[in-house]
Amino acid sequence: MPSNKSVSDAPITQFINCRILRDNELQSEDLWVREGKILDPEKLFFDEQGYADTRVDCEGSIIAPGFIDVQINGGYGIDFSQPSEDVGSGVSFVAKKILEHGVTSFCPTLVTSPPEVYHKVLPQVKVHNGGPHGAGVLGFHLEGPFISAEKKGAHPEKYLRAFKSGGFEDLTEAYGSLDNVAMVTLAPELPGSQSVVRELSRRGITVSLGEPRLATNPSVSALLQFHHRDPGIVGLLTSDRVPAGRTVYYGMIADGIHTNPAALRIAHRAHPSGLVLVTDAITAMGLPPGRHTLGQQVIEIQGLHAYVAGTKTLSGSIATMDMCVRHFKQASDLVLLDDGLTVKATYISGEEVWRQGQ
Repeated sequence: MPSNKSVSDAPITQFINCRILRDNELQSEDLWVREGKILDPEKLFFDEQGYADTRVDCEGSIIAPGFIDVQINGGYGIDFSQPSEDVGSGVSFVAKKILEHGVTSFCPTLVTSPPEVYHKVLPQVKVHNGGPHGAGVLGFHLEGPFISAEKKGAHPEKYLRAFKSGGFEDLTEAYGSLDNVAMVTLAPELPGSQSVVRELSRRGITVSLGEPRLATNPSVSALLQFHHRDPGIVGLLTSDRVPAGRTVYYGMIADGIHTNPAALRIAHRAHPSGLVLVTDAITAMGLPPGRHTLGQQVIEIQGLHAYVAGTKTLSGSIATMDMCVRHFKQASDLVLLDDGLTVKATYISGEEVWRQGQ
């Protein structure tokens, strides 16, 4: 709930003529923001007579939370899994471009790679807030290399690793420092994984599981992932094995290709509070069809499909986050949307950072 914890001299911005989703209905009301936080309008009027330093006319737009992309491998010709002497500039370029798609923060994602890639890339990008310079970086998402060979998807098998020592040392050997790492995707069926999951969780790093059967373990704080074209996930989402008070989160690429439309609809109806939309976008996002990279793999773009070259194995997406939202048809940071859910403007901490046509 919005609140005014203390009286502040910081300027207040009032968003007028906007529509806000409340109780599954769009309601016309104003929104008040100070120092990046939504204010309680009743307390505002009681304590400060409803004074606003700046008013923004939303012209009837929908006002919604800014989009967060926790799985994005790159875009616009930038591959986060390709080491360079200035990885940060590539991340900054993508961060600036995705503002126009309503993304206000994201996790640059590295796919399965050899250790030298992680050791070179990870130290170059720090967690930071967003602004006119670009979307904020929440920390890296390391997708692999501790993934089952049987469920490797587009991850190159020769770089997959097991927990040889059965402990956390395997992660530090592969990744180096875990500073500025927000999420790690691993296969829970690998021997030794449970102690690794516990240690990552203890450090505040979200563990994303590639297999749903362990997602109900009370020791696991997990963002659940699953095979997007298999509706069987609903069995877990409706299971009474999930401990009371815990939410199972599951990522879906709602690009119309990775996700069976029936699975998307059924999963959301079964467990709407746990749904996390991700783009899984790769280098080719924002570029024409052709051959591109995804870490150590060559990727071929055919229409809206991204395949490992020479195969029909899907390998990420070229969808932007607002495309996923429009496909899903469901709508803090803020974005202004028209009735077709096209992004009109993006705000971070109440400050406009991108506007259509400017």
